[in-house]
Amino acid sequence: MSTGVAGTFNYKVVRQFSIMTIVWGIVGMLVGVIVAAQLVWPDLTYGIPWLSYGRLRPLHTNAVIFAFGGSALFASSFYVVQRTCQVRLFSDGLAAFVFWGWQAVIVLAAITLPLGFTSGKEYAELEWPIDVLITIVWVAYAVVFFGTIFKRKTPHIYVANWFFGSYILTIAILHIVNSAEIPVSLWPMKSYSAYAGVQDAMVQWWYGHNAVGFLLTAGFLGMMYYFVPKQAGRPIYSYRLSVVHFWALIFTYMWAGPHHLHYTALPDWTQSLGMVFSLILLAPSWGGMINGIMTLSGAWHKLRTDPILKFLIVSLSFYGMSTFEGPMMSIKTVNALSHYTDWGIGHVHSGALGWVAFISIGSMYYLIPRMFGKLEMWSVRLITAHFWIATIGVVLYIAAMWIAGVMQGLMWRATNPDGTLTYAFVEGVKATYPFYAIRLLGGTMFLAGMLIMAYNVLRTAAGGKAVEAAIPVAFPASLVAPA
Repeated sequence: MSTGVAGTFNYKVVRQFSIMTIVWGIVGMLVGVIVAAQLVWPDLTYGIPWLSYGRLRPLHTNAVIFAFGGSALFASSFYVVQRTCQVRLFSDGLAAFVFWGWQAVIVLAAITLPLGFTSGKEYAELEWPIDVLITIVWVAYAVVFFGTIFKRKTPHIYVANWFFGSYILTIAILHIVNSAEIPVSLWPMKSYSAYAGVQDAMVQWWYGHNAVGFLLTAGFLGMMYYFVPKQAGRPIYSYRLSVVHFWALIFTYMWAGPHHLHYTALPDWTQSLGMVFSLILLAPSWGGMINGIMTLSGAWHKLRTDPILKFLIVSLSFYGMSTFEGPMMSIKTVNALSHYTDWGIGHVHSGALGWVAFISIGSMYYLIPRMFGKLEMWSVRLITAHFWIATIGVVLYIAAMWIAGVMQGLMWRATNPDGTLTYAFVEGVKATYPFYAIRLLGGTMFLAGMLIMAYNVLRTAAGGKAVEAAIPVAFPASLVAPA
């Protein structure tokens, strides 16, 4: 049971995770800008091993996905589950452990990845002692979240909690199965994967795609289903659609991973199965996007003056675009052109920046002032400036990578009449160079937007004080998220 102050919500852990969302967002995107700059100026790091592209790139993905995105998910899920269940978190002590444990994981990753201690897996590159710590922290997180739902005062479980709950359970399973390793030594940290060959690849992309599907999709849809109705001041467009969206999405996503392994040693039937389920996935994905955007029915005029709503609705537009592009890229004939090119990088970042970062930023702009006893941020004009700078940055980034990717795919498979390749690989690299410069500009603009946000948050916190809100009297279940 909670050991906190009776009759109030636990805002402390929400406040901590919200602030760290901004901090890790800046760190992760700064590293992203550095690795993008390395592709423009290859000698940028002067031969320092721990600043090399191969060391910093996994640091970038871990920092943005698990540090920035993870902190945003912890903050929003802890806030939403309390507000919708009308109770304090199940255990203040466990919640504090989740915060400090997660920060320890991130710091350890920031130290070990540049040193080269990795398991060498995409999105799961940390060595076994850190994997064990992640498991312990995640179990504590699940206990706090589901314990809070168990002791709720409202009979209704709001749909956002369904999405949060599904991502918590699924990520636990994914992490344990994919991180199965045979430890060799503690220092230097060394282990061998429990899988080998094509089985290792299959497990990796079962994990990799479902980490996208649940951590970067289901979790952030939980944010969408709470913060879009709250900021718009409107009920969710269709509660029935949200339930259908939930069940269709979580069932279909699990089968789509093999589309990352087209034209490999994976059996053809498995590749085709992944492609078919990826195409089916378009329907529930767009169902969620439509449900979120149509929530603004009768409130479209608010988009003119509310930059937070701009972030939230534009994030849904990017979500719709990314979830159309993904199934299309899973088609084998399209994949033959797009795979291994920068088109994939454009696709990933339209989802990571346009969807995940935008929905997180909008949610944090809603949350943070309330954590300091205010109803809005210190400067709404700075939020507007952040929105436009970030939006232009995303568009520059993904447009450059789309063009570069299609160009690369066409150049790499072009042949002369005698069957020889028309272009050497280095010619493709040379042709891509201008687009890497545009990507660097777009990423720098996005980072600049995060710095503007940090300043706005600093002024908001300085002008307010930490609060613990009183728990209101429980009321009957409603289709609208409680206040």
